Amino acid sequence: MPSRRSLGIGFAILAVAGGVYAAARESSVFAVRSIEVSGAPPRLQAQVRTALASLDGVSLLALDGGAVERRVEALPAVVSAGYDRSFPHTLRIVVVPEKSVAVLRRGSESWLVSARGRVISRVPLRGDSALPRIWVPTAATVVAGAFLDATHGGTAARSLALVADHFPARIAAASFTRGDLTYRLRSGLELQLGDPTDIRLKLAIARRALFDLPPGATYLDVSVPRRPVAGINPQVSSGG
Repeated sequence: MPSRRSLGIGFAILAVAGGVYAAARESSVFAVRSIEVSGAPPRLQAQVRTALASLDGVSLLALDGGAVERRVEALPAVVSAGYDRSFPHTLRIVVVPEKSVAVLRRGSESWLVSARGRVISRVPLRGDSALPRIWVPTAATVVAGAFLDATHGGTAARSLALVADHFPARIAAASFTRGDLTYRLRSGLELQLGDPTDIRLKLAIARRALFDLPPGATYLDVSVPRRPVAGINPQVSSGG
């Protein structure tokens, strides 16, 4: 058993350490002087620094890490964020950014949309021309940072996230209407996928079928993967 003297010394050391820690939390010894951001493009890095600007001068020991992460993740272009205290004065932030997969069109407005169906930001009408378009009614709610409703762009955007980079045709537009998912390719061909399930399988079948389309074909229906159908009039497709 430790003696009373050794216990007293131990408690005294703990008390001193606690006092030093408390003083350090309130002092400028470990105050935030710089914020380093990695994993994001320059524009998003600047947005992160702006979002955390109020932390300048706050002690690294007093930081609420969870609150820091939530503040960064609230940015429309951020999927997730992590942090690290780099003593004595640096706060390091690691960001996983949203991946843009489409441009949402609502009337005369254009919005960049992520693979998760999240609205990232407004863009010029003719901006990001390489991305597929998704059209929604003017009455649809579109707010930066919010996730799109399934029927108003959300399903179409999430499906586009599954399109492999090596898909042999570029997609011009995507739509989800009355439960059916459809892509319009830049060649003019309409790719009908039916219900939004087994997207990877349907795209794999479409990838092979694209090389064997009959002359003049205007649509390819892979809504039933085991029985793809191609023709010149979408209205006469069996649809599965």
